[in-house]
Amino acid sequence: MSSLEQTKPPIVMSFSGHDPSGGAGIQADIETLTSLGCHCTPIVTALTAQDSVNVKDFSPTNPTLLVEQARAVLEDMPIAAFKCGMIGSVENVEAIHTILHDYPDTPVILDPVLKAGGGGNLAEASLVDAIRHLLIPYCTVITPNSVEARTLYPDADSLDACAQGLMDDGCHYVLITGGHEPTSDITNRLWGQRQCLDQLSWPREEGEFHGTGCTLASAIAGYIARGNSVELAVKDAQQYTASTIQHARRLGMGQLIPNRYYWADLGLSQPWKKVH
Repeated sequence: MSSLEQTKPPIVMSFSGHDPSGGAGIQADIETLTSLGCHCTPIVTALTAQDSVNVKDFSPTNPTLLVEQARAVLEDMPIAAFKCGMIGSVENVEAIHTILHDYPDTPVILDPVLKAGGGGNLAEASLVDAIRHLLIPYCTVITPNSVEARTLYPDADSLDACAQGLMDDGCHYVLITGGHEPTSDITNRLWGQRQCLDQLSWPREEGEFHGTGCTLASAIAGYIARGNSVELAVKDAQQYTASTIQHARRLGMGQLIPNRYYWADLGLSQPWKKVH
């Protein structure tokens, strides 16, 4: 085997929208996965008009073009994991469904982006329904925040019930993040095997942040692509995301943007190289 083959990074395919501010969406996925020693193949699901405050408008990618983007790469490169973020339309959910159906053994990490960080709505009821019925059954891990979890399961009387419902839909692991809860600490809980498996908490950082959900889901995909177990990948991804938030930068007039290359600024090794 040549030295080039030996150093080939794991490849993760990301389905997400383009954020011209560079804080979230496809660019966040690329930065995160590169930081974790992976190669990202970005499949653009939507073009957005947004800044560091909120999404002003968006236009979904034509579903035929979306499939053509993905198939072109899938026929050329071995994909170690799929990451799905903003999808944009029911038609695009259906398009991604056809792709995931053909790769049943490839891990799928879904960040169900239903609202922008600034509160803008990115998903109508029909899109939420399509995600539940067409994508969640393929998911290895889904990473809703508490608001998104309740949107996916509005009749559930607790976040635990939301997680159980998502597992009933076919998802293997559910990580519900607590950043939107009115608490001094942020607590994320991981469910799997019909029970709560783990929880991690951090003191809440001051300010609001743009692209944290994208960072977390992409980091989970990256660590899984590197061969980690799901539970270890989820733990390491949360720690990585917390570090990007702690070193976030104010690049515009709105939310802070996580610094996904904080380790380089501090002269540290890449996060995936740490020894457990």
